[in-house]
Amino acid sequence: MRPSFSRTVAAVMAVALLALGTGPAQAAFPPQWSAKLDTLFAAAYGQTIGRHTIAERDGTTYVSTGDIDAEWLRDASATMRPYIAEARTNRGVARLLRGVLERQARSILIDPYANAFWPTYQVAERKFEVDSLLYPIWFATDYYQQTGDATIFTPTVRRAFARALATLRTEQYHATRSHYTNPQLARGGRGSAVAYTGMVWTGFRPSDDPVRYHYNIPVNMFAVVVLRDLSTLARTAFHDGRMSAQAWGMSTEIQRGIEQNGTLNLAPFGRIYAYEVDGLGHANVMDDANVPSLLSIPYFGYLPNNNSLYLATRRFVLSDRNPYFYRGTYAEGEGSPHTPPGYVWPLALCVQALTALDPAEVARVFGYIAAADVGDHRLHESFNDNWPEQYTRQDFAWPNALYTELVFATRSAD
Repeated sequence: MRPSFSRTVAAVMAVALLALGTGPAQAAFPPQWSAKLDTLFAAAYGQTIGRHTIAERDGTTYVSTGDIDAEWLRDASATMRPYIAEARTNRGVARLLRGVLERQARSILIDPYANAFWPTYQVAERKFEVDSLLYPIWFATDYYQQTGDATIFTPTVRRAFARALATLRTEQYHATRSHYTNPQLARGGRGSAVAYTGMVWTGFRPSDDPVRYHYNIPVNMFAVVVLRDLSTLARTAFHDGRMSAQAWGMSTEIQRGIEQNGTLNLAPFGRIYAYEVDGLGHANVMDDANVPSLLSIPYFGYLPNNNSLYLATRRFVLSDRNPYFYRGTYAEGEGSPHTPPGYVWPLALCVQALTALDPAEVARVFGYIAAADVGDHRLHESFNDNWPEQYTRQDFAWPNALYTELVFATRSAD
């Protein structure tokens, strides 16, 4: 580890240690729960940046997903997002975060259809997931808004954002314009049939699993938000009116497609959002723990958490009607077809707390998170709701990073 990077990690650790003693809802929990939650926070905030990031000699920052030594564009953005506030006063952190986006931009320019890359910049997975192009833009927007540092928008970054925009436009017209195939998809790798809706076609979910229908509703909602962010960036930071207009126009087309094709009536919940549709009348009614998800709609800003359509969808998601909602002895929450039945994802627990209206629900979810710590002070990919010692992924950075977001959000709300 280089000396400057060591000092950066030490400064972040100091922030984590100073935060102890003002952890999440200490008065609301038994002492053993508060101690667990504080320890989880210190480990998550302090260790994630030190264990999962490498300041490379080319000036970029490589962010490993954890026990798989590859960088997922989505995971890298989400993992580093909690440190943006620190970048306002810590030049080392700011430099590290600028390096994160620069590396992502280089990766997108290598292959905009790839979702993960090895440390050598070689493609690790070529699963086209729309959110993999969106997360770096979301990350950059947040960084710029909080720091005012426009140096993050290098020529490479601007070219990558233009490439991402062009790729999204192509995949709005997948059937007639796209050349992307993947052997895991139907019809010779091109995917099942779809009708044009204005939404963007995707081959894989944020879980890296193949979709059932190719218009993923929460992913397209995320696209609406991020493309509007890009429109603002293009106008105010890039001074590129053409890109600004293109991004805004595409966001409008996608939103229209969502609202015209992405809802259905489901008793007893009423009108709710589907998880996936094909524009031909078919809908997949479920949710998945990975973000973007239906549960996370307010988290990324498509709708507020008191919106009636979101609340109806949320009631479905957190019910037994969602085939990937589980209830056990130690926890209840969302899982995923990516992991065994009965395994709850801490990622989804964090999202549930971040989007809840009821403080009692937030406190209950913190209890489930405390139960997920089996002594290693890490949040794993998923855990058995009846036996937390059974879990998947020994080291998974994303849920730990999101937990720090939850703690900071809870503290700021107090």
